[in-house]
Amino acid sequence: MSASAAAQEAAMALPPVDAVPTVLCVDDEPNILSSLRRLLRPAGYKVLVAESGAAGLAILEQQPVDLVISDMRMPEMDGARFLALVCQRWPRTIRLLLTGYADIQSILDAINCGEIYRYITKPWDDNDLLLVVRHALERRALEQEKLRLEALTQRQNEQLKALNQGLEARVEERTRQLKTMHEAAVAANDKLKQNFVTTIKVISSMLEMRGGNLSGHARQVADLARRVAGHLKLDGKEVQDIFIAGLLHDLGKIGFSDDMLATPLTMLHGDALGLFRKHPARAEQLLMPLQDLRGTAAILRAQLERFDGNGFPDGLVGLQIPIGARILALAVDYYNLQQGAMVQRHLRPDEAKSLILDASGKRYDPNVVQAFRQLVDGGAGEEAPGGVEVLSGELVPGMALARDLVSREGLMLLAADHVLDPRMIQQVQDFEAKSGNRLAIWVKPFKSTP
Repeated sequence: MSASAAAQEAAMALPPVDAVPTVLCVDDEPNILSSLRRLLRPAGYKVLVAESGAAGLAILEQQPVDLVISDMRMPEMDGARFLALVCQRWPRTIRLLLTGYADIQSILDAINCGEIYRYITKPWDDNDLLLVVRHALERRALEQEKLRLEALTQRQNEQLKALNQGLEARVEERTRQLKTMHEAAVAANDKLKQNFVTTIKVISSMLEMRGGNLSGHARQVADLARRVAGHLKLDGKEVQDIFIAGLLHDLGKIGFSDDMLATPLTMLHGDALGLFRKHPARAEQLLMPLQDLRGTAAILRAQLERFDGNGFPDGLVGLQIPIGARILALAVDYYNLQQGAMVQRHLRPDEAKSLILDASGKRYDPNVVQAFRQLVDGGAGEEAPGGVEVLSGELVPGMALARDLVSREGLMLLAADHVLDPRMIQQVQDFEAKSGNRLAIWVKPFKSTP
């Protein structure tokens, strides 16, 4: 048994502190026992008497006793021997010795073996004896209360330890739950962002179907604008707004007639030119209800502004123009010049580049022109797609697209990052078979499961 458990058991075995104290008087002289009984009972004590040490031990075995008063000189078993046995068997019982003046050695034996609290000489003074008994019992009560409080403290500490362990376990479990919920929320948010961009790409493809541009024109503009923004070290949110603005740069032209869409910008005059100049503001109005596209809407509104202040619709000058609009204007013109949307003939890439460089500081921001020139001159005019190109027959479930899967007509079939499953792979293969054209399929590095 541990020390703490033994202390608790001992404290629980003791009678309550406020119980009537029990005093056992042991003496071979009946008159002494009677005197002690008459003295102690009126003081509020329960008094038991025994005429020998053996009788006293028998009483102790039957009931608890708080204090023992034993005579020294008794036949068969003297007080020192009796008190020594009491000390061994009932150590928490207070022990007092009655003795004569000449019993010095007996007193020493009782002190050493019986560990008595006090000794009282015969004849005793009643008040002194009562005072000694009272002080002895008070001391025992204090020790008993101390043991009780120690046992209570031990139990409470063990309960607190158990509660702390349970609390730690609950905290760990709740932490794991919150981490799982957070990871699920992050994954859901990433999925929403991916779906959002995919939706924008679908809308962009729908605009191209009517605009007469070459397939993939909006994606080319958006990609160039994004790379210029990255070269200028803009933050992630600005880069995304610029990329989306590139995809939707023709959104305001949705109400144009087919003839107007097919007419180069330099051939527009009068009302047609005025209507064309309003398309950025119309694009902004269409996107205004979407809180997440407010930045993109501001870029689209300012895409026809000029660095020298001669643009539309607000006549902004220089750095008053949003940086995204300054980038978008260059990217749109670079590809429009090559596709005949600005002038009556299709320019070569180097001719389009030359016109843009000549307009630096007039139509375009010189810093944006410099970034564009570094990208083009560095061989980055067309960024190589990431991942590995594969045939449709090489597709396996679990592969993720490294770039958008686009049809020959420019329609986006699947967005980048889409994870292929068996049903989608079959649809891609069926599309190729029916169209008679091989798709350019780029997937991220993939390790098949053995």
